[in-house]
Amino acid sequence: MKDLIFNKAKTACFTGHRVLDNNFNKEQLKEVVLGAINRGYNTFLIGLALGFDTACFDVLEELKTQFNISIIGCIPCPEQPASFSVEEREKYYKMIENCTETIILSEKYTKYCMQKRNRYMVDNSSLVIAYLKRDFGGTFFTVNYAKKNKIEIKYL
Repeated sequence: MKDLIFNKAKTACFTGHRVLDNNFNKEQLKEVVLGAINRGYNTFLIGLALGFDTACFDVLEELKTQFNISIIGCIPCPEQPASFSVEEREKYYKMIENCTETIILSEKYTKYCMQKRNRYMVDNSSLVIAYLKRDFGGTFFTVNYAKKNKIEIKYL
């Protein structure tokens, strides 16, 4: 794993569910990210998962044409896209290609590699942008980890 250096005060990360509700509002997400950029955030850590992460990446990619921002892809393990459909895999590799940098957090899949990725993102951020709709699962635990560590959370 290579070491990347971030200015934590200007770094935000994302956490959210893989399945988005029908009322998910991508424009609201864009407004939240623009608000972060306007507050001086210029580095965004993203887990490159399906659902919320994909929506976040689309917003970041659009905003990158207007603002000097970095997108850091935080890959839990090389096997991350193994269960993705062909279309999902194509999107995944497109996201990797368009990241400013990527980091692989575990050499191989373990039952804890997703959690390790999520904690890495929180530990290196001062803002978590969260799409949390239920009180269980990885997003729930990531938000609670951020709360425990007194990291600012902006909910959609």
